[in-house]
Amino acid sequence: MPQPPLAATHRTTAEHHGRIRIDDYEWLRDKDDPAVIAHLEAENAYTEQATSHLADLRQRIFSEIKARTLETDLSLPTRSRGYWYYGRSFEGREYGASCRVPVTDPTEWTPPTPADVRPDQPALVGEEVLLDLDALAEGHEFFNLGGSAVSPSTTLLAYAVDVVGDERYTVRIKDLATGDLLTDVIENVHGGATWDRDSVWLYYTTSDEAWRADKIWRHRLGTEQSEDELVFHETDERFWVGVGRSQTDRFMIIASGAKVTTEYRFLDLDRPEAGWQVFAAREEGVEYSLEHAVLPSPDGAEDVFLVTHNASGPDFEIARTPVAPTPRAQWAPLIPHTPGVRLEDVDAFRTHLVVNQRSAGLTQLRILDLGPDGPDGITDDYLVGFDDELYTIGAGGNPSFDSPLVRFGYTTMRTPSSVYDYDVRSRELLLRKQAPVLGDYQPDDYEEHRLWATSTGGTQVPISIVVRRGLRESGPVPVHLYGYGSYEASMDPYFSVARLSELDRGAAFAIAHVRGGGEMGRAWYEDGKLLAKQHTFDDFIACARHLVETGWTRPESIVAEGASAGGLLMGAVANQAPEAFGGIVAGVPFVDALTTMLDATLPLTVTEYDEWGNPEADVAVYDYMASYAPYDNVTTRTYPPILAETSLNDTRVLYVEPAKWIARLRAVATNPADFLLRTEMVAGHGGVSGRYKSWHDRAFTLAWLLDRMGLADAPETGA
Repeated sequence: MPQPPLAATHRTTAEHHGRIRIDDYEWLRDKDDPAVIAHLEAENAYTEQATSHLADLRQRIFSEIKARTLETDLSLPTRSRGYWYYGRSFEGREYGASCRVPVTDPTEWTPPTPADVRPDQPALVGEEVLLDLDALAEGHEFFNLGGSAVSPSTTLLAYAVDVVGDERYTVRIKDLATGDLLTDVIENVHGGATWDRDSVWLYYTTSDEAWRADKIWRHRLGTEQSEDELVFHETDERFWVGVGRSQTDRFMIIASGAKVTTEYRFLDLDRPEAGWQVFAAREEGVEYSLEHAVLPSPDGAEDVFLVTHNASGPDFEIARTPVAPTPRAQWAPLIPHTPGVRLEDVDAFRTHLVVNQRSAGLTQLRILDLGPDGPDGITDDYLVGFDDELYTIGAGGNPSFDSPLVRFGYTTMRTPSSVYDYDVRSRELLLRKQAPVLGDYQPDDYEEHRLWATSTGGTQVPISIVVRRGLRESGPVPVHLYGYGSYEASMDPYFSVARLSELDRGAAFAIAHVRGGGEMGRAWYEDGKLLAKQHTFDDFIACARHLVETGWTRPESIVAEGASAGGLLMGAVANQAPEAFGGIVAGVPFVDALTTMLDATLPLTVTEYDEWGNPEADVAVYDYMASYAPYDNVTTRTYPPILAETSLNDTRVLYVEPAKWIARLRAVATNPADFLLRTEMVAGHGGVSGRYKSWHDRAFTLAWLLDRMGLADAPETGA
C-alpha cells in the first residue's frame, strides 16, 4: 500500500465561553493557497492508488448501469398553454435537450407517445428543441441548468446556467420564434427566474456574501441588469427569500422563510396598483404557505387563499381565507389538524384540490373534489391507494389549472420510477410511463420490507430494506445502510438502477428513517434537532444493531452512507460506535459543524441557527455541539475504513470540512491508511455534472462499498 499523505500542522487556538479549541488544520480553508490544492491533489492520488485494485470493478459497474439504461428516451410530455413539454436524452450525450410540440386537440389530455425514438430524429411530430443542453455545456468541465421557464406568452424562454458548481447562475432569454438570444444577461442569480403574467418582466433572487437568498429583483426585458428594480430585501439574516407566480396566474408571491418561521407577500396582478402586501406578519414558530384557489359555492365561485400552517398543531392544517391580508385568528379550517397526518402542501385546480401528506412513515396522495353542493365547496375527500408495503408517491408535473388529471410519481425500492395520471372525473388510474430497465429485470426477483428498530426511550425507528428474493435463506447478508436525519427531509423508499449492481452481487440496501427527518411527522423532526440531535445518531446506531440482532447481517458487513447533513451523521456514528460498521461513505459531509456554526460570516451559518443552535451566543449549545461534532471528537482508536467525497466549489458544505476531518483521523486514529479523501476539483454540492460522469462517479463509490462488504469478487447473480 502507498503511504497516505499527512497534512502539515499549523496550530490555531480559539476561545469561546472559556473553552479552548485547538485546530491544526484550519489552514486548509484557503483554497487559493497552492499548498492546499497540492494537498487535495495528493489525497486524490492516494485514493486512486489505494483503490486501484477496484478499477476493473468500477468499469463493470459503470457498464452495468449503462446497459440497464435506455439511453435514447424522452420524459412523459406535460401539457401547458397549448404545448406538450418534455425532455430528451440521447445515447452518447451527457445532458440531453428540452423540447415541445403543439397540442393538436384542446379537449385531449392524453400525452402523445412516440412509436419509435431515435437520436437523430424528432421524437414527436412537430418537435421544437427549446434548449440543446449539450451545446450549452460545450467547452465547460461542469454544467448545470438551474431552471428554465417559458413565458406565459409561450414565445420566450428564460434559462439559468452554472458552469462552475458554485450555484450562482447566469440567466439568458431565448426568442423561441427565431432561436436568437436577447441581449439581456442577468448574473449571480440564485436558481432561476419567474415571469410575470404579461411576459414583460422577470423576477429573480440574488444572495448575500453568506450565500443567503436575500433580495428579489424585477427585470424588464431589453434593459441592463443595473437598471433592475429591487422589489424586496430580507434583512433578517435567519431568513431566505423566493418568488413565484400562482398556478392561476393571478398572484405573484414572495416567501420569506427561516427554519421555523415564514412570512408571505403577494401582488394581485388584477389590481397591481395595490402593490405588494404582507398576508400575515411573521410570528416566531409559525410556518405557513399560500395557494390561490377558486372554490365553488351555491352563490358562485369564490377566490380564496389556502393556507397550510402549523399554528393549530405540529402536523399542520389547511385553512381558507379571503385573498387579502388576513390575521391568523381569521384563518378558517378547511382540513383541520390531525395528529399523525402531516400535511405537506396543497395544489389547487378548477375541479379539485391535491394534498401531499404522510402518515405512519409513508407518503400519501389526497384528492378533494370541488363542487357547489359540498361544505366549503368540497364534495369528496379520499386517498389514492396502492397495495405495496413500501412506496413513495407525490404529485408533480401539473402546471395547468384546468387539467382534469392529477399527475404523480410512484416508486418502491423494487418498482422503477413510474408516472401516473389520475382522472378525477372517472377515478381511473392510468400508468403513463415507467422508467425502463433493460435486460432481464424482474421486480419479483426482489423483496422489500419495513422493519422497526428500538432506539433511546423505546422509540420505534422504521427501516426500509430491499434484497434479492430468497438470499437471506442462506444466512446474514452484507447491508448498505443509508441515513440522513435533518431539516425534516424525508428519505423515502426509491428505486435505483445503480443499486442493482449491489443487490445482484448479494448485498441488501436499507434506509434508516432516523429522527431529524420528516418521515414520521413534525414531532419526528423536532426530536432530532437542536439539543435533541443525539437522537439522530442513536437511531442510526440502533438500526445497524437491529439488523445484526435479527440476523440480517453482521457488523463487519454493514457499510453506512450519508451525505451533507447525513455526512455529519456518518462522522458522529464513526466516533460513537465504530465497532458497528465495516465501512463508512461520507459525501460532502458537514463534519466540522462546530467551527462552521461559530462563524456567522460563513455561508448559511446564521440561517442554520434554528436547526443546530447558536454556539457562539449560547454556552449550552456550544457544549452540546462539542459533544457530537465529528471533527472535535476524533480520538485515538481504530475506526472503520472511511471514504469521504467532496467538491472544491461546494458552497453549502465547504470542502475544508472533510479535508480537515480526514487529516485529523490520519494523525490520531490507529489505522491512518484506511481513510480516503476524494475531491472533485470542478464541481459543487451535487457532485459532477453529466449523466455518464455521474455514473462513473457512483461506480467508484459502489466499488468501494462492495469491497468493504467482501463482495468485490462476487458474481452478478441477477445478470
